[in-house]
Amino acid sequence: MLQFDADNRVISTEEYRAILVGVQFSEDISYSMEELAGLSAAAGIHVLGQMVQNLDKSHPRTYVGKGKLEELAELCRTMEADLVIVNDELTGIQLRNMEEVLSVSVIDRTLLILDIFAARATSKEGKLQVEMAQQQYRMPRLTGLGKSLSRLGGGIGTRGPGEKKLETDRRHIQKRIDEIRREMEEYRGHRKTQRARSERSDLPIVALVGYTNSGKSSIMNRMLVMEDRQDKQVLEKDMLFATLDASRRLITMEDRHRFLLIDTVGFVSKLPHTLVKAFRSTLEEVVEADLLLHVVDASFPEADFHIDVTNKVLRELGAGDKTKLLLFNKIDLMSEPSLPAYGKNALAISTKTGQGYDELLTRIKELLFGDSTEVDVLIPYSRGDLVSYLCTQAQPRVLTHREDGTFLTVALDLADRKRFEEFILS
Repeated sequence: MLQFDADNRVISTEEYRAILVGVQFSEDISYSMEELAGLSAAAGIHVLGQMVQNLDKSHPRTYVGKGKLEELAELCRTMEADLVIVNDELTGIQLRNMEEVLSVSVIDRTLLILDIFAARATSKEGKLQVEMAQQQYRMPRLTGLGKSLSRLGGGIGTRGPGEKKLETDRRHIQKRIDEIRREMEEYRGHRKTQRARSERSDLPIVALVGYTNSGKSSIMNRMLVMEDRQDKQVLEKDMLFATLDASRRLITMEDRHRFLLIDTVGFVSKLPHTLVKAFRSTLEEVVEADLLLHVVDASFPEADFHIDVTNKVLRELGAGDKTKLLLFNKIDLMSEPSLPAYGKNALAISTKTGQGYDELLTRIKELLFGDSTEVDVLIPYSRGDLVSYLCTQAQPRVLTHREDGTFLTVALDLADRKRFEEFILS
């Protein structure tokens, strides 16, 4: 069974044998259950089968009904399962009651994703973010969580004289959460410094976003190959959440225009809110970006569902209104390649064959460097170099000299608007 070290890294590869369980309300959950199987495989779990019950709402104490729970217990014994994975997030009471009846370990979808993140986090910040999400998951479940709590790391303190262990545990968890917040704030400061450097160097930021395993890292690597910079490639693997830490690479186009390309953590349906909150600092890269490349697996039958999930997370982050290019990747895997009607900001590409990449770079160039907007700027006389640049590169419509500097009305593209931001009057 999965075991974790002090840093929540997997240290045992003994395989779980699991049965998946879901409750279907008004909407079909067949895809959600299929995705749960994929998540299980990503965690090294062998799925024996699944069970779905139709209910108006999940049972408050046992998730599924009493009869279904007894049927599930028999199924666990017959199939020699040692784990049940539930498709929704459970309360501590539900987890405890299910384990008592089933006599096997029970985890929910949230805990499964947290386990995967714990196993995949490599950077110090990534590990802190996962631990933060784990601790936030544990806190409200202390009163009901039994064996399941130990799978989140355990060892959260000892009982003090005259104190209840529950109170001690809560205090220790809250103390650790406060410590993590302080450490994460330091990393946030480092990222702000990085962004300030990027802004000073006038680099537009392009962020890759999308469903996990849609091919975001492959797109970054393809661009690096086109520049003959294979040594800068990032991890690229056919699995859910292959990478958690944001990667940043400088991309230089043929006309010498440059931008910073950022690969972010992938999204998934029912992404635990604690994870979104914990990774918010990393995902600030998305909020700060000038352009989003929304990557979609075109070969997946439910591509629209992936698009909706990604858009939902982007809205939650405050990046829903960002300029986006919708990239239908893996078009080479389609028997009859066709691009859905998503408008002019949708492109069909293939990281395997290179199809569509010339058009992609052209669209990036147009959106970053070709979208000129007329603005008024006031340049102090001490910065004559900037006035000279604008006269040479942008051909101002108006140029007058004032007491406090040179006033110009000029059309600037996105890169120059960032460069001259402090001098823009309107």
